[in-house]
Order: sequence, then C-alpha cells, then structure tokens
Amino acid sequence: MALLRDWGPALEKWTTKVVPRVDKDQGDPAARRVRAAAKAADWATVRAELEARPESEDRTGLLWAVGDVAGVERWIVEVLEAEPESPLPRLVAGIRYLSWGWEARTSAFAKDVSREQFELFHSRLASAEKWLYEVAEREPGWISPWYALQVTGRGLQVEPDVARRRFEATVRRAPHHLGAHQQRLQHLCAKWSGSHEQMHAFARESAFGAPAGTLLGQLVATAHLEHWLALNPEEDFGYMRSPAVRASLREAADHSLRHPDFVRGPGWIQVYNTFAMAFSLADEDRSAQECFRALGGRVTEFPWYYLNGADPAKAFRQLRSSSA
Repeated sequence: MALLRDWGPALEKWTTKVVPRVDKDQGDPAARRVRAAAKAADWATVRAELEARPESEDRTGLLWAVGDVAGVERWIVEVLEAEPESPLPRLVAGIRYLSWGWEARTSAFAKDVSREQFELFHSRLASAEKWLYEVAEREPGWISPWYALQVTGRGLQVEPDVARRRFEATVRRAPHHLGAHQQRLQHLCAKWSGSHEQMHAFARESAFGAPAGTLLGQLVATAHLEHWLALNPEEDFGYMRSPAVRASLREAADHSLRHPDFVRGPGWIQVYNTFAMAFSLADEDRSAQECFRALGGRVTEFPWYYLNGADPAKAFRQLRSSSA
C-alpha cells in the first residue's frame, strides 16, 4: 500500500510545551476538507476529495471523516437515486450507516445498552452491509468495502470464519493495511470473541511478518494496552512494567517507528500516540518522551480514552508530564 508524503519534518520543531489538542483528522488536510464538504451536503467536493485519494493510498481515513458527519444519511439518498450505477455513493452510504449504527449503540458496555438501541444498531449495520457488498461486487479491487465489512461484522457478531475471510479479503488487496489489522486484533480480543493468547500471537505475527518500517508495529503496543485494560487494578500496572512487556514494546518500536524506513504518512500520528501511552504506562520514560516530542501536541482519541474514559488531551498531558 503506497504512502503519501512524509509529514514529519514540519512537526519535529514542536516541543512538549505545546498544548495537547485532539486531531480527529490526524494531520490530513484532505480529511478536514472532506468533512467540511459533507457537513455542507456538497457531494461534488466530497466526490472530488475521495477520487483524489486512490484506494492504493488508503482512502478509508477520508471515508471515515465523511461517515462521522451527522446528516450524511439524509442527503446521500438523493445521490444514490441520481447515480444508481455509481459505486462511490454506495460506499459513502455504507460507511455512514456503519458509523450511524455505532452511534446508536454508543460505547457503553453491552449490559448498559437497551434492546431498542441494539435493534437500531443492527438495523443500520445491516443496511451498511447491503451497500458495502454491492460496492465489493462492482469494484473487486477496492479495499475500503472489505475493511468496513470487518467493522460491521464485529457489530453483528458474524461467525468466526466469516470474520476471518473478511480480514483476508482486505489484506489480499492491501497486505499491510493498518486498519484491517486493527479490526482483526479487536475481534481476537478477549472482550469480543478471542483470548489474550490469540491477540498477542496475531499482533506479533503481523508486526514482525511485515517489512521493517511499516505501521503494523502498533499492533504489539495495542495488544499490551488491551491486556492491561482487561486486568484488575491490582495487576494492570505490574503487567505493563514487567520486563517481558517492556522488552516487547522496545522491539516493536525498533521494527516500526524507530526504523529508518518508517514514513510519517497517513496513520503515523495514531501509531506514535499508541506507543507514547504504552511506553508511559511501562515506565519506559525515555522512549515515551521520544514519542511525545515527535507528536508535539497532536492527540488521537485512541488509545487515550482507555484511561478511565478521561478526556484524551488531558490523559495525554498527564502522562507526558509524568514521563518527563
């Protein structure tokens, strides 16, 4: 999967004095433009921005920016009627209904989600799947519909074989697609349908089975954070600070963001945020500060909301200070 230009040098001058701010678009100006166009129901601009980002350069980030905008579900219907043979409006509709479905469910634990919420959640995901499968049939080389089908599948709790085939369909088209691997890792978490052992094995196999310098090293850090999150308060920090976990994080960083071949293209900001949090919790202060310096004040919502539901920017600031 091709990467865009290196965005790092302009950010290196930032220091840890910069006030942290959540950047929903991860430094991608195209995401900001397409989000604004979606809010204005400006399909011509949305289409132009999406078509300017080919599938080979992973336009899923732009699609998510559109899908997160309230109201897209209304105006996209008119576009579908006007362009019945075009796959792109169907892709946008599928992504919007996917995001809209998760909005109905909320991020609450399943026990706290009402029956009505679950029914609406499943209904919207079913609509999303219909459109996504139509796109996959019309454009068999596209990555985005298969990646999105991984997300709908997790929400609809499809059979394990189905979930695995959707992941495989995505990585056949883009072997090192970070989002696809992130979704597969979530599916293998103990909190969904897997186990710590499955999750860690997948993370390591994916990260170290890929060439050095890819984004996939993040999977190792994410797996440790997921394991930490599942433990009791009496155990969690002991786990993160264990010699094995600390060595694992250093090894993954060396193979990924610390490697000379690592390119700061789409997704790099979240990778650095994930390692910053993991290194901080592991008491690897020097490594954590390397990540914080590279980020300046750029904060991604994931994984910082794992800290007791705290505001991501606040959690970022607190761990940045504690590791200084």
